[in-house]
Amino acid sequence: MIATNRKSPLGIQDFESLRTDQCLYVDKTAYIYRLVNQGKPYFLGRPRRFGKSLFLSTLKAYFLGKKELFEGLEIAEMEKDWTKYPVIYIDFNKANCQDVATLNEILDNILRKLETEWGADPNDKLPSLRFEGIILRAYEKTKQRVVVLVDEYDKPLLGTLDDIDTNDAIRNVMKGFYGVLKSSDACLRFVMLTGVTKFSKVSVFSDLNHLVDISMDKQYAGICGISEEELLGNFEPELRALAEEQEMTYEETLAKMKKLYDGYHFAKKSTGIYNPFSVLKTLACLDFVHYWFMSGTPTFLVKMVRKAGLDIRKFEGDIPVSADSISDYSVEFNDPTPLLYQTGYLTIKRYNEQINAYVLGFPNEEVKYGFLRELLQIYTPTNRSDFFVGLFVEELWAGDVDGFMTRLRAFFASIPNELENKTEKHYQTIFYLLFTMMGQSIQTEVHTAKGNADAVVKTSDTVFVFEFKLDENSTAEAALKQIDDKSYAIPYTAGNLKIVKIGVEFNTTDRTIGRWLVN
Repeated sequence: MIATNRKSPLGIQDFESLRTDQCLYVDKTAYIYRLVNQGKPYFLGRPRRFGKSLFLSTLKAYFLGKKELFEGLEIAEMEKDWTKYPVIYIDFNKANCQDVATLNEILDNILRKLETEWGADPNDKLPSLRFEGIILRAYEKTKQRVVVLVDEYDKPLLGTLDDIDTNDAIRNVMKGFYGVLKSSDACLRFVMLTGVTKFSKVSVFSDLNHLVDISMDKQYAGICGISEEELLGNFEPELRALAEEQEMTYEETLAKMKKLYDGYHFAKKSTGIYNPFSVLKTLACLDFVHYWFMSGTPTFLVKMVRKAGLDIRKFEGDIPVSADSISDYSVEFNDPTPLLYQTGYLTIKRYNEQINAYVLGFPNEEVKYGFLRELLQIYTPTNRSDFFVGLFVEELWAGDVDGFMTRLRAFFASIPNELENKTEKHYQTIFYLLFTMMGQSIQTEVHTAKGNADAVVKTSDTVFVFEFKLDENSTAEAALKQIDDKSYAIPYTAGNLKIVKIGVEFNTTDRTIGRWLVN
């Protein structure tokens, strides 16, 4: 067994602790030097657990002049003047706000700790006035301009996206609080806010229009996360240990890591970025699991997708979004697409310069199968989706078409009759979700364009070609005939694979599978 005694940085968000404990560190300090020498007010948006907190902690150590922590890192060769500045660090990671009263308690707790260090004015009652006073006193006391770092600035807002009135009330408080960063500009050396989304159309950023948004700036695309170059350059011993544990070659291990965890793009043209949380968990646990997705199920987002009527079949890489809206989110609009990008469930697949629009899709298999599993549970709320999918796969591997179809019939029959939207599109979506989920275990091709079979499933010795008829006047015979008439099976006739054609008709009265024919 390959052994490595190197300390993993997994779960460590404090830069000083990471360096003191001699943990592995993917060097991002060159970005810091660039930032502090190009300007001072910034916003950085990235999905959760993507390294934002560690980056802000690194900035904090830099501005506190802790030169010794940066020995051997890129910035040590760049920076000559390690000036110590007063740093105000605000962390909203644990700010679970359900109302304005809770938010005010959280702000009061944050401000009281800062006032312990920088003093307080008893005449200042509002959070915004107290914040402004803290900045001014820090500036006057140290004779140095102040650094303000705010981690997950939008956490109080994200927790109430499904309650417009409460969200609006929280926004009004936060607007005044963050507005201080503009009015106190003369006292500030550097400002950075991190979060998931930029609420520019809903007033928070209206008072922060001086912030430079680097979330989609190509030169900062790799500021968080792990590039392939960083993965190979920093974690080769751990990758080889993973390969040995999984009884895979080193090349196979890299390919699987890429398929599961790579694929995030944060600019029009940029290299892919690996999810750092899943990478570090995989290397620590020596197993391939959907770690990032499991760490926070996006139930609310999944419900938004269904409510908005988005075509799930386009999530493979065909979701258009304008360049003007991709970095913002408005609670008042019903389109969750920008938020799906900002939270990491979709990513940039390509950019269309002619119409100034992006095309989005799932970044990798971890997100794809995790998200679709949640959707399947939303569309079929009484079913244990994973359980059904596993049994479907077993029956096709055994060549038991009748068993597969009988189970499919029972699956649809169990969907509650009172479920809304039991339309043809609703059932088409369930077919798509089910067959795509099977693709984790066996090769599937779910086609949606005219002229392609509804689903193709391949095992080691058989190709199953499915055609479903959901119209009340269509029959299993018509479905089977369509497979032949449109030559759906022709691409699979090469070689020695057995081809099984299945025509299926849907019983619109009973809302489940009716008849099927097998050829």
